[in-house]
Amino acid sequence: MIYKNCNINGRISDIRTENGIIAEIGIFNESGHDLEGAKVFPGLIDIHSHGCMGYDTMDGDKLEEISDYLAQNGVTAWLPTTMSMDIETIRNVVNIDIPKTNGAEILGFHMEGPYISQKHKGAQNGRYIKSPDIDEFNTLRNIRMVTLAPEQYKCMQFIKECDAIVSIGHTDADYCCTMKAIENGAGCLTHTFNAMPPLHHRAPGPIGAAIDGDIYIQVICDGLHIHKSVIKMLYRTFGENRMILISDSMRATGLDDGEYEFGGQRVTVNNSIARTADRAIAGSTTTLLKCVKKAIEYGVPEQSAFNMASRTPAELLNIKKGNIKPGYAADIIAVDTDYNIISTIIAGKVIKNKTGMMYV
Repeated sequence: MIYKNCNINGRISDIRTENGIIAEIGIFNESGHDLEGAKVFPGLIDIHSHGCMGYDTMDGDKLEEISDYLAQNGVTAWLPTTMSMDIETIRNVVNIDIPKTNGAEILGFHMEGPYISQKHKGAQNGRYIKSPDIDEFNTLRNIRMVTLAPEQYKCMQFIKECDAIVSIGHTDADYCCTMKAIENGAGCLTHTFNAMPPLHHRAPGPIGAAIDGDIYIQVICDGLHIHKSVIKMLYRTFGENRMILISDSMRATGLDDGEYEFGGQRVTVNNSIARTADRAIAGSTTTLLKCVKKAIEYGVPEQSAFNMASRTPAELLNIKKGNIKPGYAADIIAVDTDYNIISTIIAGKVIKNKTGMMYV
């Protein structure tokens, strides 16, 4: 397939795809799907999304519906993210044959809890929080990333033996504990600043350790979770090569205010802000594309903002996505001047929704 008249970094080119891969970029005489000069970027990769449109990863059977909505909003690959529940429930969700969807590709699961801190549990259900257990973890399949609190009992040994990406979050760890976790193999912070000790000039905590350890950080850039000045600080500190935008979206995303369930708890959404009964913010109701737009609004350069939602998470996951270059997955989005989706292309094909209409 050839995609014509693509605006790639300000230059009009055609993109030839073969077998789901970008084969060549140039100007070709053949006809193809004309994008009419629209800006194109790599498809977005959301490594932290619980759900949308009334569906949640923990439902166990709605991943295709979530993938469909995500593709409509520019996400071409994602990690369905679980909540702190009993291990048998989590096992039933993740130990599946991952479906091949018509929407965003499922790359594996992000297991957020239950190996976390009671003090910083946020919207996680404290009833299920426990210390890490590598034998228990090894009964779970398809886990690409696990969020945990490194101060938990026997956590350092768990990190050493874990074959998934370890992300530090929902934690009360100090700087020294976090540095030890990084030295043992932890490579990321989960929703930085949220559900962890703050960055203090005499107690730098996990964020100071992430700076010194040169690891990746996840950031919810929705205009609620983190102030715009802190977004700019994180961008200037970590840069587009280490800062990853995430949505942390939950089932109310795409729907109206009201009452919802999240991790076995009642959540109220008011003015698009989801909170538990004890007023903890419960994920977000945003999309990753909106987070990219917000980062640009805050002054992050356009290409950097898109890279932090595509190339950088792909590099963390060590996959050939997130770049518009030959040899990379032909996962591409075309956007208008306001960064609204014109076309979502996954594995070289323009994605259509369940009614057969192209995403526009």
